Amino acid sequence: MALFGKTKPAALGTSIEPEVKAAVGFGGTYSKNAIGAFYQYSEGTARAEAMTLATVSRSRDLLASVIGCMPLKMYGEMFNDQTGEMEEMPLAPRSWLRQPDPSVTYNFLMAWTLDDLLFYGRAFWYITERTQDGFPSKYTRLPSGSVTTLDQTGPVWFGPSKEIIFAGNTLDARDVIQFLSPIQGIVYSSAQTIATAIKVEQSRYKNAQSSLPSGVLRQTGGEPLSAQELSELAAAFNQARLTNQTAALNEYLTYEASTATPDKMLMIESAQYSALDLARLCGVPPYLVGVATGAYAYTSAEQSRADLYIFGVKPYADCIASTLSMNNVLPRGTMCKFDADSYLIDNYAADMADDNAVPLGVPT
Repeated sequence: MALFGKTKPAALGTSIEPEVKAAVGFGGTYSKNAIGAFYQYSEGTARAEAMTLATVSRSRDLLASVIGCMPLKMYGEMFNDQTGEMEEMPLAPRSWLRQPDPSVTYNFLMAWTLDDLLFYGRAFWYITERTQDGFPSKYTRLPSGSVTTLDQTGPVWFGPSKEIIFAGNTLDARDVIQFLSPIQGIVYSSAQTIATAIKVEQSRYKNAQSSLPSGVLRQTGGEPLSAQELSELAAAFNQARLTNQTAALNEYLTYEASTATPDKMLMIESAQYSALDLARLCGVPPYLVGVATGAYAYTSAEQSRADLYIFGVKPYADCIASTLSMNNVLPRGTMCKFDADSYLIDNYAADMADDNAVPLGVPT
């Protein structure tokens, strides 16, 4: 007997899908109590620290903005006897392709799925509903920072996990769509690069807190102070530096300003190099995040968008589309992919329209 009884198979690519509330695998010892309880969701400490860096934040936003504007489309393949190649045939999309999670927008879901892939190298969608033919019809995202896999500790993922713990609850792996990125998550692959950049930013922040340069507070006379007293004196002086422009010292104390200025400490160069390194890490062309790389050829807006898609977004887009084309998501022979032309060609057309626009005040 069939799992859902005897039903007529759905036509390939049909958009009419009667839904059933229960997804396969809800029973047994598995629990989904944490799903939807957002107060238990967490994006992870490592990601939060990386996002404090402006270059990482901007790179993430650029990548997310691209994948969020590219719609998914379904297709099948047919062999062409004349050309000897497989050709794509457009198919009517299943209902969830425009909005996999009914509670959030398509743009939001795809952007945060890419976020998980970028930082952790994997992402998770939980199946909340299925159609009568057994295929998923609705999903919700599970943040990777709240997911633990008992059979894989990372940071390299060798395949889909079969033991998934989400916010302390065991999930049935058959109800979880696991996206495995071809690129290792940046919080694992380059933790030292991120830590170095954070240290550089902390040093710059410390020097920016006061208009007075760092220096040495020296006792020149009187009764020698103990280590504790010297420490308290220095702490009080530092606190006063943050709020006052004028220092007041008695005849037994002198302040010798340090000559280690930010330029001599190479803070500017260090910050520039860290930003360049982070752009490399995120796979974003440096000039798109405002990092100077010396002399380079003029790049048009159209080429910039193409560079961002090819070098940054495409690996993650292919990962998501390939995962959603697997047989546990779509019927055999049915696939989906992102419509990159809607991003590249439409923007090119907009550029051409802007170039041909007549300036204000110029007669036609």
